[in-house]
Amino acid sequence: MDVTVAIDCMGGDHGTHVTVAAAVEYLERDPHASFILVGLTDRIEGELKRLRAVPGPRLRIQHAGETIGMDEPPAAALRGKKDSSMRVAINLVKNGEALACVSAGNTGALMAISRFVLKTLPGIDRPAIAGILPTLKGHTYMLDLGANVDCSAEHLLQFGIMGAELVASVEHREKPTVGLLNIGEEDIKGNEVVKQAAELLGASGLNFHGNVEGNDIYKGTTDVVVCDGFVGNIALKASEGLAQMLATFLREEFKRNIFTKLAGIAVLPVINAFKRRADHRCYNGASLLGLRGIVIKSHGAADVYAFGFAIQRAVEEARAGVLAHISERMATIHRGVA
Repeated sequence: MDVTVAIDCMGGDHGTHVTVAAAVEYLERDPHASFILVGLTDRIEGELKRLRAVPGPRLRIQHAGETIGMDEPPAAALRGKKDSSMRVAINLVKNGEALACVSAGNTGALMAISRFVLKTLPGIDRPAIAGILPTLKGHTYMLDLGANVDCSAEHLLQFGIMGAELVASVEHREKPTVGLLNIGEEDIKGNEVVKQAAELLGASGLNFHGNVEGNDIYKGTTDVVVCDGFVGNIALKASEGLAQMLATFLREEFKRNIFTKLAGIAVLPVINAFKRRADHRCYNGASLLGLRGIVIKSHGAADVYAFGFAIQRAVEEARAGVLAHISERMATIHRGVA
């Protein structure tokens, strides 16, 4: 299936140096993908020249005269920058010129603009950010990771449906398991919203595993982990902080003296293998689920390798028909059919 993706080339910490290079590299791997590079034309053309790449039918440039800063208030970006690279890229999805959009820019602005321009799918009240996390069994999908601080039980049900349909379509799993993040596995645990959400999920027809705890995320207990954005974002940032701390401790111990340095050299192949297995760049690219279009948020600090995975996520979701699957499932739920 041929897929066209609009790329916000100006977003992120590194801008065109990363976004354009990642698009050019991806084209070599996928002959059925094409890109619309959105941003300041002179900057994009300069990067293409550096890479010795030539624009063509599969690599088009769409000019956008404004950029959105990483710390810019979402409301200001939405109202005041209608010609931003982010807004233009999302508009390309709305008018059908692209099937998906990828941006490493301001998360709040991306969510605000995407929701305003694309609107939500029928039956979905709020979009959610769904990310992929490594586990002992492979990986799991977790949502929401920060878009919705306060959620109702119905919102958590919708997150569960969207997450399950994402996994079913992209991972080709017939009935992915869904877990509800809680402070304990027992039904009596949690606040009233979580308890009500558990009842709704249990009656939804999803393959609901029940409550899962924080340690279940990385055990890979379920294919999907559902929570509100407040809890999800804290869990994600705490995990990132722990990983950084352990990596720092490990480097410090190997540099402690001549003997530990020699030991480090001896176990270098094991360390490199561990780095490859736990490389966070391979999990870059969070889906803004629930919109009438595919929007992927890359980490702002992503390098070319990591941004390539965000592009891959957009292409995979477009080819898998994620939006249609979510819409069909929501229609089934609202008809009262399990």
